[in-house]
Amino acid sequence: MTLNNLESGQSATVTAVKASKELKNRFNSFGLVKGAIIYIEAFSLAKKTMEVRINNTRIALRASEAEKIEVA
Repeated sequence: MTLNNLESGQSATVTAVKASKELKNRFNSFGLVKGAIIYIEAFSLAKKTMEVRINNTRIALRASEAEKIEVA
């Protein structure tokens, strides 16, 4: 399952990040790595972007970026 399949208020553990090296480095800088617990805070109206929380960091992800993050 990928991150964009979760609903607002749910949480999951990151199992894999299947992205380009540049995007993976960006995710790493936010703490979005394998084993991290990620919480879905909110979605935009069209579900094109989402706000997620990792530890105390909140970041916005595009739907295309969320598709590259596998969770369990």
